[in-house]
Amino acid sequence: MDKIIECVPNFSEGKDKQTIEAIADAIAATPGCRLLDVDSGKSTNRTVYTFVADSDCVVEGALAAARVAREKIDMRRHHGEHPRMGALDVCPFIPVAGVTMDECVEISKRFGKRLADEFGVPVYLYEASATLQYRRKLPQIRKGQYEIIPKRIVQEKWKPDFGPARFVPEWGATVTGARFFFIAYNVNLLGTPNQAHRIALNLREAGRGPEQPGRLKEVKGMGWYVDDYNLAQVTVNLSNYLVTPPHILFEAVKEEAARLNVAVAGSEIVGVVPLRAILQAAEYYIEKEGLFILDEDQKVRLAVERLGLNSVAPFDPKTKIIEYIVATAPNEPLAGMSVRAFIEEVAGRSIAPGGGSVSAVIAALGAGLDAMVGKLTLGVRRFDAVDADMRALIPPLHEAAHALIPLIDADTDAFADYVAALGLPEHTDEENRFKKAQLQQGLKKAIEVPLSIMTLGDKVWDAMMGVTQYGNIASRSDLEVGARALEVGIWGAYRTVVNNMGEINDPEYRKKIMEKADAIRVRAVENCQKILDILEKRPV
Repeated sequence: MDKIIECVPNFSEGKDKQTIEAIADAIAATPGCRLLDVDSGKSTNRTVYTFVADSDCVVEGALAAARVAREKIDMRRHHGEHPRMGALDVCPFIPVAGVTMDECVEISKRFGKRLADEFGVPVYLYEASATLQYRRKLPQIRKGQYEIIPKRIVQEKWKPDFGPARFVPEWGATVTGARFFFIAYNVNLLGTPNQAHRIALNLREAGRGPEQPGRLKEVKGMGWYVDDYNLAQVTVNLSNYLVTPPHILFEAVKEEAARLNVAVAGSEIVGVVPLRAILQAAEYYIEKEGLFILDEDQKVRLAVERLGLNSVAPFDPKTKIIEYIVATAPNEPLAGMSVRAFIEEVAGRSIAPGGGSVSAVIAALGAGLDAMVGKLTLGVRRFDAVDADMRALIPPLHEAAHALIPLIDADTDAFADYVAALGLPEHTDEENRFKKAQLQQGLKKAIEVPLSIMTLGDKVWDAMMGVTQYGNIASRSDLEVGARALEVGIWGAYRTVVNNMGEINDPEYRKKIMEKADAIRVRAVENCQKILDILEKRPV
């Protein structure tokens, strides 16, 4: 799933098990949708569903759930402790990965219009999707709840964004929009609920009132005591983790707790969390403590340990981090092969994989060899003097080696698009024009992938030069092979660009691409020779 959007529809039903399960089944049965959580409350008479999907499927999942609610929920008989105004009370769309807030705004509008058109119900937009500032926040729209709708909806200022400006008794009204991901986060204290609440008041954005705002933006919170855990908690909702992420809240609680002589005993994330929030915490502690960690799984482990996320319940990244929950194996049939199988595939009776894919492999090996030498130098006592240098030089080499791997398959896929265009019909003028356009598009893709190989390789010459100067000279041959491999990988990708450029009929495109490719190719020759010269002069 390249684009991950979270949808959290809240339905005004928390008692009828059959209805609750029917809505869950409708979401789960929608192609492309992954139901993550169903949270029902009898006293609130409300159920919150959490599911993820891509931009094409998420609206279908929300509509499927709404269809069940339209049939089974009647707001005329609804009572509960939680504020509400509709059968489907609120339906936010939240960007998680590979998608922007603006895209989610458009998705929410598409959903709102379809919901209104299909069911004939009023729909309001809120948060990032709001059209009017005075009804941007959910409490503003929901003030007076379901019971006030008949009086408000006929007022011009409360005309819905979609659907009829009239009361639909069995449904009420629905609010939808795009918002940031809320992280429900609790920090544990070996103290009293009063102490926890004092800390929460000092930190939450609202503070103790307009005259005493709190320290942290986009934080709502309070303090309480959890009998099951036998400890107090500062319990918060982080409304925008890009403004205040969990680790900043955690460190702020530690500061406030120290002033009260109260011990902090880890924390917990309620529900699921985006990977980005966890990696932000890891990068914070890496910088704070002067650590050197490159692997993602180790970064996740560091964040879990520093935040004490295992303190009251196990934190399993596979079931708590959204991207890991929905992860599928990458579609990389070539990169996933054994070395033997890849070589045999290249040597087979087929035009693909060809020079572009092989060039990506060679360039990746070149960057990887120098990353290896840097890692073998780092931490060795006799190279302590260059420890800081290695910490700066290794990451770009490590990252380039990994970034080049997907391009092995991307180059073959790009060529396949061009071959597919060759088979298009050309019996009419319109078919002929379409085929020519598709061929040009396929050629440009077959040019831009090897150009990406060249660009990635070009970025690591400085790091490779540094490892050559300061790295363990016992690995001299590895450094030589690495430099040559990177140069050959860039040269091979360059030849692929040149070969595919022959049939491009856009002179401005040709000029722009070839100027960039020629410059990278020249730098590759020059930098490779510089590295070999440095190694020639370094004493063994």
